[in-house]
Amino acid sequence: MENILLIDYGSTYTKVTAVDVSEPRLLGCASAYTTVDTGVGEGLANALMELERQTGKLEFHKRLACSSAAGGLRMVAIGLVPELTAKAASMASMGAGAKIVGLYSYELTEDDVAEITAKSPDILLLTGGTDGGNAKCVLHNAEMLAGAACEFPIIIAGNRSGGHEAMRLLAHRRAYLCENVMPSIGELNIEPARKLIRDIFLERIVRAKGLDGGNKSGSGGVSGDSKKSGGGSPGYSVLMPTPAAVLTATQLLAAETGELVAIDVGGATTDVYSITDGAPRGAGVIYKGLPEPFAKRTVEGDIGMRYSAQGIVEAAGIPRIAKLAGLSEETVSGQVEYLTEHTDTLPETTKQKALDFALAAAAIETATLRHAGSLEEAYTATGRVYIQTGKDLSDVGKIVLTGGALIHAEKQADLAAYALYSDREPQSLRPKKAEVLIDKNYILASMGLLCGYSQPAAIEIIKTALT
Repeated sequence: MENILLIDYGSTYTKVTAVDVSEPRLLGCASAYTTVDTGVGEGLANALMELERQTGKLEFHKRLACSSAAGGLRMVAIGLVPELTAKAASMASMGAGAKIVGLYSYELTEDDVAEITAKSPDILLLTGGTDGGNAKCVLHNAEMLAGAACEFPIIIAGNRSGGHEAMRLLAHRRAYLCENVMPSIGELNIEPARKLIRDIFLERIVRAKGLDGGNKSGSGGVSGDSKKSGGGSPGYSVLMPTPAAVLTATQLLAAETGELVAIDVGGATTDVYSITDGAPRGAGVIYKGLPEPFAKRTVEGDIGMRYSAQGIVEAAGIPRIAKLAGLSEETVSGQVEYLTEHTDTLPETTKQKALDFALAAAAIETATLRHAGSLEEAYTATGRVYIQTGKDLSDVGKIVLTGGALIHAEKQADLAAYALYSDREPQSLRPKKAEVLIDKNYILASMGLLCGYSQPAAIEIIKTALT
């Protein structure tokens, strides 16, 4: 047996998955409330004790981890034009597993810089302009950031003509030079920035948030590899933010089974992933805007089942939530307020389960509407045409549901329906119909981690684990 322990630090729960890559097979899964306030090691220890109750004592060849705890990877992205470089910067950030806490365009003002400083992001991505274009904006913004009283690293990924000058302006800061995220109009080049963001996450952010494997409380009674750990409490390697691990897993799954959409409703955020080119389909459709990445992730930082339950209500409206739940508006308001204050609450009563269903349905509906592209009718000198912005997901044949609120729900197929095309939003290019797959063991992130160690094992386990 070659046992691997995979750890996923979530904002609400820490999940642990044990696999044997020699066969390969899933050995067990467990979770515990993430103890951010007292140190994430406590939550990990609790999860490991639960895992041991299922599997007995195990020796692990390796421990790998991903994390979205303690706010995950929080980023600010800056570009020149909202529809172009700012959007490219946002795509690069979200593709690396980040949560965008601020998106800015054009030249920064003093108020902008003060706002960015107050947000205190983990990383700032500074872009602007195409190669060979005017570098004035990116240099202005570099100069403004140079005078800011802040410590976060800055990645410069804009017009290459201004890159080295921007580095000189930020010489006293932790600044990194990267290839332009948009070297020419309509051309995306986000992979170099994605890789650099992940490298900085591993090098600096993980250690700063106490997720570097040095927490000795992490053993939790589960034996480690004595050859690697000297017989004491074994360490582990945090490899990436959790959303990046999920994106890796969805790409792996899509390569085996076909194009898909995956939806992860968490306690604080709702992530949507689409693995498809999303190009215009049919005659008379004209594409507008930047091309979308084949593997796309969006994150709704205002929508979550516990920490961001109020955000779901604000997006969908109290009447909509009340109707979905079959409860009064007064009951919904009171229960949502309670959930926001008691984030470890699990639904037990009929009313609580009804409200959780309504919140999850509204989260799915809102997040997929924001993720998918749309069609708009227009008229030209040659007649009627349709303008497409964003990805066309209408022919995607699979929807994967993950996240505690979805995998433990009683009406999963009913929830998945809120990700499909609806007459309520006829312009949206969401899937028309799709097979529903459930990540019943909540292992997508773990399989993304495992992919870097043994891709064949990850493929085999993920194909058998999803139902």
